[in-house]
Amino acid sequence: MQLNNKQKQFLKGLAHPLKPVVLLGANGLTEGVVAEIDSALEHHELIKVKVPDEDRELRAAIYEAIARETAASQVQVIGKTLVLYRPAREPKLKLPK
Repeated sequence: MQLNNKQKQFLKGLAHPLKPVVLLGANGLTEGVVAEIDSALEHHELIKVKVPDEDRELRAAIYEAIARETAASQVQVIGKTLVLYRPAREPKLKLPK
C-alpha cells in the first residue's frame, strides 16, 4: 500500500505517543519476530518496532525486510525505531484522502 504525504503526516501524529510493541533481540529478525510483528499489525494497525543494531545499513535492510515480509507500509524511521502501518481486515483508522 502506498501512502501519500498527507496520510503519512496523519499517521506520524498518531504514532508519536506510542511505545515500541516489538523489540528485536540478539537473534535479529527471525520468523518468530516477523510473526509477532504481523500479529501486532493485525491488532493495532499502527505500531513501532525497535531495532537496536548499531550498523545503519544493516538496520535499513532490516526495516525493508520487515515491511516486505509483513506487507506493511513504512511510515517513518526515528533513530532505531520503525513506524509501520497496515490496515486490518476491519480498519479502525480512517486515513485522509
